[in-house]
Amino acid sequence: MRSRREQVRAAIRRQSSRQGPQYVPLYFVNRDQELSDIVMVDVVRHFPGGEKDRSEWGFRWERRDRTMGQPREPVIREWAQLDGSRAPDPQDPARFDQVAPTRERYYCASLVLSGFTLMSFLRGFSPLLADLYAERGRVEQLAEMVFGFEEAVIRLLARHGFDGVSFYDDWGTQSGLIISPALWREFFKPRYRRQFAMAHEQGLDVYFHCCGAVAELVPDLIESGVDLLNLGQPNLFDSAELGRSCGGKVCFVLPVSYQTTSISGSREDIFRVVQDYRRHLGGGRRRADRLHRGI
Repeated sequence: MRSRREQVRAAIRRQSSRQGPQYVPLYFVNRDQELSDIVMVDVVRHFPGGEKDRSEWGFRWERRDRTMGQPREPVIREWAQLDGSRAPDPQDPARFDQVAPTRERYYCASLVLSGFTLMSFLRGFSPLLADLYAERGRVEQLAEMVFGFEEAVIRLLARHGFDGVSFYDDWGTQSGLIISPALWREFFKPRYRRQFAMAHEQGLDVYFHCCGAVAELVPDLIESGVDLLNLGQPNLFDSAELGRSCGGKVCFVLPVSYQTTSISGSREDIFRVVQDYRRHLGGGRRRADRLHRGI
């Protein structure tokens, strides 16, 4: 039996026949993480300290439950504040204090929140959307600060033993994209391509999380260099259609929907969904004939 790290790498590369993974690798998020084949290590400190209520980017979290919460208020309420704003120090040694990758499991450096999502937390969601049209120069300046910080962190990851880097950037609502595909391709896609190319140059795989109905962007993300695509709301997709258009082109990392089936479905329903994923989205991994650790 190969190591869990090797199983993940075989799945990412969609290897077939004897070279493929011997089971479908799993990624556990909030519980049972010792069973996870993928280990996420936060390398951006959005929840430090005992209260975990302040990001190193300067905003404070407001929570009404046990979720991540929302920023209490934007850091950049007026664009003049951007001129005095600085990104955190990407080379702060404490950033990697808890990093101890082993060769047994697959280690991914998590940016926790990235790109547009972080920009919206710094500026405010609605103001940022308006400013993409009304204050393009300022939004460019903010993007260079955020994406530039992320790129500086990416350059440090390989030396710390990571296998991949994970981006978390939501682009969809329940029914469609947050911005037009044309604007996304003009403004954000070139920045992603630059980051993903940099990660690949460091020998890192690219893991990309995205929530919402973002089917229209999936081919662009694959073209830009995503290796593992985590669609956070698979219940918003037609898995058969997604498989026909993108199967075998990327390694899908999917939950059983935490909006529908995993909440209200039976054990049999959950098995049925997982088998549906494998059938339509398995690509080169379709010969994996058993699920790992009794999912």
